[in-house]
Amino acid sequence: MYSFKSRIRYSEVNERKTLDLSSVINYFQDCSTFHSEDTGNGIDYLTSQNRVWLLNSWQIIVYRYPVLFETIKVSTNPYSFKSMFGYRNFMIQDENDAVCVVADSKWIYLNSDTLRPVRVAESDIASYGLGEKIPMDYKQGNIILPEQRVSKEPFPVVPANIDTNHHVNNGQYIKMAENYLPDQFSIRQMRAEYRSAATLGDVIYPEVALTDTSCTVCLASENKKPYAIIEFIS
Repeated sequence: MYSFKSRIRYSEVNERKTLDLSSVINYFQDCSTFHSEDTGNGIDYLTSQNRVWLLNSWQIIVYRYPVLFETIKVSTNPYSFKSMFGYRNFMIQDENDAVCVVADSKWIYLNSDTLRPVRVAESDIASYGLGEKIPMDYKQGNIILPEQRVSKEPFPVVPANIDTNHHVNNGQYIKMAENYLPDQFSIRQMRAEYRSAATLGDVIYPEVALTDTSCTVCLASENKKPYAIIEFIS
């Protein structure tokens, strides 16, 4: 399992001085890009091969949010590659190796020019190695989008939302969706599915469904085609 250590920064915490979910996701993204870079499969290499890994889905379970100034270890472990898909676990642990956050993720391998899926070759993944799946409550199937949803004010994609793939970064969708959480909603689990890529200048039309223990947010185009669907569970 590939790991790096860090210390929780003031810029990463919320008003309760705990790491917020967006920062958790940033740590996981950083960990996977560090891993790819250190195994020779980083951004520049993929660009030279006209290839890109795009995130298809997240499942994140939070046992405890690390607090300001706490030292943590962030880890990642690819455990399977099938056809054009890659599957990768993540974990955050404290100084005593207690698990704070775990995650599962599914990625799709694309030709960056055509944005069509490409079958993963052995040469693409040999340097990664495969590990065992970490123990967690894996959810099966797609997020069920509730029929009763409330439409919210649409908003444009801005330059700050865009990453090196020239699309809205997957973590940015989560930050957008968090704006619709009720006050005092504590996120203990999150699932996200990425259906299509929003780019600079697109307009996002949010729809929100609330229950006593969940908040489901659909971020869609004007014609109701979802860019991302995010389910928060308290």
